[in-house]
Amino acid sequence: MPNIIVVKHTGEESSVEANEGRTLMEVIRDSGFDELLALCGGCCSCATCHVHIEPEYFGKLEPMSQDESDLLDSSEHRSACSRLSCQVPITEVLEGCRVTIAPEE
Repeated sequence: MPNIIVVKHTGEESSVEANEGRTLMEVIRDSGFDELLALCGGCCSCATCHVHIEPEYFGKLEPMSQDESDLLDSSEHRSACSRLSCQVPITEVLEGCRVTIAPEE
């Protein structure tokens, strides 16, 4: 079970345990981070679960789909390490990763 560091808008960091088989969005949401709205519930139809993945972990993730990229294009906060957390499965590769919740649009 990987531990992931979640960074809130205030810069406050918290370490959370993440069960494999879930998505990053589910882990962050269920750990009580209200800043991650996740309005569509993980259907990849909004960008309210936008996060920035620490660069050294970003390249270890599966490539994003065109749908995910299109949704991120609508965000003024998109960066080279942006992902929709609903599209990032929890695996051991995320152990120790720092994930910053993107600012709201």
